Amino acid sequence: MTSVDDTAPDLADIEAIGLAALADIPERLRRHLADVVIRVEEFPAADVLEDLGLDSPFELLGLYHGVSMADKSVLATPHGPDMIFLYRRPLLDYWCAGGETLGDLVRHVMIHEVGHHFGLSDSDMAAIEADAGRAAGSREPQDTIPQPCE
Repeated sequence: MTSVDDTAPDLADIEAIGLAALADIPERLRRHLADVVIRVEEFPAADVLEDLGLDSPFELLGLYHGVSMADKSVLATPHGPDMIFLYRRPLLDYWCAGGETLGDLVRHVMIHEVGHHFGLSDSDMAAIEADAGRAAGSREPQDTIPQPCE
C-alpha cells in the first residue's frame, strides 16, 4: 500500500527549498552570501508588520534584514548578521491561491531578498523581472498578494 503525505510543508521543508534556491545562484554571487543567515518563521513579528505599515501578516512572504553590500563600510560597527526571513504560513497561503509550485515561489522570494542584500530596491527588481518577462514572452509580474486560502 502506498502512503500519501497530506501534511503541509513544515519550517524545515521551507528552509530546505530556500537553501536549494541559494545553491542555484551563480558562485560569483553566492560567495557574497556566505555570512547571510536564513531563518524560516511561521509569520513575521508584529513589530516588523508595524514598521512596514502592513495590516496582515499574510502580506509579507520574506524579508531581508541587514545592511546591503552597497551600504556596508569597513568603518561601520556591525549590528548583527544579515538575515533573510521566509514566512511559512504566508508562503503556503500564497502558494495555495496561486498557480506556481512551492519551489518556484520560495525561489522567487529568496532571489528577491538576495537582491536586497546586493542593494537592489523593490522597483529595481520589478524592472528586472518585467524585462525578463518581456524577453521570455511571459506575462508581467503582479504586485497583488492573494488573500489566504479559505
